[in-house]
Amino acid sequence: DWQRDIARDRMRHRHIVKKKQESVTDLIKGAHDAWSGWVCVLLVGLTSGVMAGVIDIGASWLTDLKFGICPSAFYLNMEQCCWSSNETVRDISGNCSLWMTWPEFVGVSRESGGGYFLRYVVYVLWALVFATLAASLVRMFAPYACGSGIPEIKTILSGFIIRGYLGKWTLLIKAVTIMLAVASGLSLGKEGPMVHMACCIGNVISYLFPKYGRNEAKKREILSAASAAGVSVAFGAPIAGVLFSLEEVSYYFPLKTLWRSFFCALVAAFVLQSINPFGNEHSVLFYVEYSKPWLFFELIPFLFLGIIGGLIGSMFIRANIYWCKFRKSSR
Repeated sequence: DWQRDIARDRMRHRHIVKKKQESVTDLIKGAHDAWSGWVCVLLVGLTSGVMAGVIDIGASWLTDLKFGICPSAFYLNMEQCCWSSNETVRDISGNCSLWMTWPEFVGVSRESGGGYFLRYVVYVLWALVFATLAASLVRMFAPYACGSGIPEIKTILSGFIIRGYLGKWTLLIKAVTIMLAVASGLSLGKEGPMVHMACCIGNVISYLFPKYGRNEAKKREILSAASAAGVSVAFGAPIAGVLFSLEEVSYYFPLKTLWRSFFCALVAAFVLQSINPFGNEHSVLFYVEYSKPWLFFELIPFLFLGIIGGLIGSMFIRANIYWCKFRKSSR
């Protein structure tokens, strides 16, 4: 019950304000209660950034495992394995001498017909193993880990309670299976799962603070910040994460939640960039760097595109309002 939880929190706050004037200990407790929200979102941001870095590194390693292995250090992916190579020219697949394809691993030349066929078969087998393992883990251990998770997060933030959906077991299984699913080559992304896992982290960490762990209405402030952190680590965009949480998932978004969400998303993006999972000093996999400056006349098509979009949007809104009025008057 939202109203009951809010009333309970108001009574708790009044009790703390009244008690902190009596002794230094109560004053410290009051300061801790006031800062507990910022500390909680700080922990959520740190943990979400580390989680995203581990998932990105693991998914990259599993993806390259379909092509071959690094004999000197099996835990390195293709790019990391070739970092120490002094070769300036690689083959058409981007391989270096330090990276061993699966045909070479079994003693077959990669350039022969049998080598190409073996690489194809191994690639397909690894993809099937990853996809099957991901589906099996979800089905047997954490059924709530299926899907993107964003519709359920919106349902939870609207006031419903889904027991176990944001639990520790769901977080663990989803973190493992998203790496397997992405590495298998399935047509899916990490945005929805990142939001779900970040909210799982927010739910688990909120129980360290009774102010949020025992109050479902207050907990949703942490979950709103966690959803912003999930989008932030998925795309490396903290502001976009806050806007996503504000526009898409949250139904109650006061000003303090806005600043805490931005702080949480910023911390998560900073941690992910510090880990540098992709090795390009950016927190996104596909980064485009323009070497040539743009010219002024190139803005003209975009200017016309914006004008046309604004006119069409205005016409659609006016037509929608007219149609709504017509439906009300035609009954």
